[in-house]
Amino acid sequence: MAASGSLAGVLDLTTTELADELAGGVFSAGPGRLDAAAQAGLPQVVSLGALDIINFGPLDTLPEKMLGRNICLHNPAVTLVRTTPDECRELGRLIGRKLSAATGPAAVFVPLRGLSALSVKGGQFYDPDADQALIDGLRETLRASVEVNELDLDINDEAFALATAGRLHELIQEVAA
Repeated sequence: MAASGSLAGVLDLTTTELADELAGGVFSAGPGRLDAAAQAGLPQVVSLGALDIINFGPLDTLPEKMLGRNICLHNPAVTLVRTTPDECRELGRLIGRKLSAATGPAAVFVPLRGLSALSVKGGQFYDPDADQALIDGLRETLRASVEVNELDLDINDEAFALATAGRLHELIQEVAA
């Protein structure tokens, strides 16, 4: 839809498919994830939602290389694996490169208190070092013209949703003016 010209902007808060593409999960959207809006010049607000998660099918289908990692049995059909600090750093770099290639205005919102319900303090995937590696990787490759907003909230906080949606609305208005 972004490439078709039918959108005024894109709010993309949950980018977990990138983790699946990087680490072999089952819900990859392919290597072009985030590219269409960037290439179309659409205003976009992107976040790091669920980049703590690699998605797999039932536990008995989990690749051997994932055994021994932090695993959450979401339900009988879905097994989640926590991304490592190295994977997170690479994911941050990837998002930084993709947003830096945007031909329209781009902003990234970083939820400092959790990338998902599992990675908040006390959650099974709580790993401040991995989350910091994600942010560090993002900053390594993000060009200065891409706005960064670090909010002391988790991704599921209503205030986070309102801030991201509000910023997208502003960007759309700025482009339309």
